[in-house]
Amino acid sequence: MPTDVERRDWNKKIIEEFRANGGRVGGPFEGVPLLLLHHTGAKSGQVRVNPLAYQADGDRLVVFGSKGGAPTNPDWYHNLIANPQATIEVGTESREVIARMAEGEERQRIWNRQKELVPAFADYEEKTPRQIPVVVLEPAA
Repeated sequence: MPTDVERRDWNKKIIEEFRANGGRVGGPFEGVPLLLLHHTGAKSGQVRVNPLAYQADGDRLVVFGSKGGAPTNPDWYHNLIANPQATIEVGTESREVIARMAEGEERQRIWNRQKELVPAFADYEEKTPRQIPVVVLEPAA
């Protein structure tokens, strides 16, 4: 499992590539839709940015707290619980969103589709005993 510093460096490179290429990233993320999530730290109050795979669901976008199958939820997930207002970069545009956790049938429908679209997510699910969070990003009014 990578250290926090290794993960930050990895994310920094992905963010730079995303912005340099109009939202497209190569390597292991070739062809996977990515967005940049700007979220506010629950404790620090600092704005953080994470590159995340997403799925479109109508006018909403959905992200997944897989953390590569790690045993704990990602920090950005805890930050969205505390501060659901966020900004996302998709391609070359920014949007204000409100995050909410998908539950029940909605969660299962979206999660099953994500595993079909990007089979690595099924691998993440096998690696962890936790239920991977499915987070819906709805347009802010």
